[in-house]
Formats: sequence, C-alpha cells, structure tokens
Amino acid sequence: MTGKLDYRWRLREVMATRGMFSTTDLRPLLAERGIDLSPSQTYRLVVERPERLSLKTLMALLDILGCAMEDLIEPLADRPARGEMAASGDNTASGSEPGVGSFRPKRARIVPPEE
Repeated sequence: MTGKLDYRWRLREVMATRGMFSTTDLRPLLAERGIDLSPSQTYRLVVERPERLSLKTLMALLDILGCAMEDLIEPLADRPARGEMAASGDNTASGSEPGVGSFRPKRARIVPPEE
C-alpha cells in the first residue's frame, strides 16, 4: 500500500529566520520581481498552506529569501503504522504484490576450476 503524499509549507519559518516577521515585508519584494499580490493573497501565501502555486511566485520567493525549494516545501509521507500494514494483508506471504521477500539474493555456487 502506498502512503499518502503530503507536504509542510515552511514560508513563515524561513521568513522569520531572515528577520521578516510581517507579510507586508514580503509584498513589495514580490512586486519588484513582477509578482503583484493583494495584501490578503500575500497573507494567505504566508500563513496558509497553498494547494496551487505558480512557478514564478515560487522562484521569486526562493530569490527573495535566498533559500532552496527544500527549505520552503518539506515533503511528508503519511505511511501506515506497522500494525496497520500487517492487518491489511500487505506482506509477501498473503499479498498478491511482491514484497521484500521476492527480492532476496540467490545463493552463490562456487565451482572449482577445471584442470
């Protein structure tokens, strides 16, 4: 079973480490880079986790903050707990999908050299 993919939006934290504690600090810097957001849009960008974000806006944020994408977007995998995996039948013995057991190495055979 594949875990649900999720992410943590860390714009507010990164801004704070750069000494930017107000959304109004960010708005003119975005405007300098051609990103014109209203005060409420800028607030939502900082405070809430965006579901959609233009690449231009993302690139402007990376430039303004001098950071990498991994600093702003932290990927999270919501994996099921170990007990839930066993209960769902997600193992090699009973599941139809191959698990780790099907990838075990084969034993090596040592053949003596012929003379």
